[in-house]
Amino acid sequence: MFAVLGDPAIYEYENAPPASLEWLRERFTKLESRRSRDGSEQWLNWVLRQHGGGLIGYVQATLRADASALVAYELSSAYWGRGLGREAVAAMIDELHSQYGVHMLLAIFKRANARSRRLLEALDFKAAGADMPGASLDADEELMQRRLAATVAPR
Repeated sequence: MFAVLGDPAIYEYENAPPASLEWLRERFTKLESRRSRDGSEQWLNWVLRQHGGGLIGYVQATLRADASALVAYELSSAYWGRGLGREAVAAMIDELHSQYGVHMLLAIFKRANARSRRLLEALDFKAAGADMPGASLDADEELMQRRLAATVAPR
């Protein structure tokens, strides 16, 4: 994943590549706990592989007690424009809904990132107000949401 996340094109709108392999190891070790320090959030992370085994990115969700989830994703730019991000996020949404009982999805992205906007719109996300509970936006960010039908209790 260090090579995938080293792709400078990923960081056109925010953040920076991992500073070192050790930094990324420490980050993944923290995420492996699958819980925030205070226990109020559950963290789910999936690495994406292309057919044949090579890594291409990840999807992730932060689950909250109110049955909502903040979703995020990153793919190497070599795989942009192929529908792989949309496919991976859709699969994650299905998992969140069927296995975790999530009924509200949230995504925050940089307003200038038209690619993320198109991906979210293709998955039926709609603009949401910045005053939504749990939303903390920078001036250049936008929040989108998608409501899911009620589900049976998660397994």
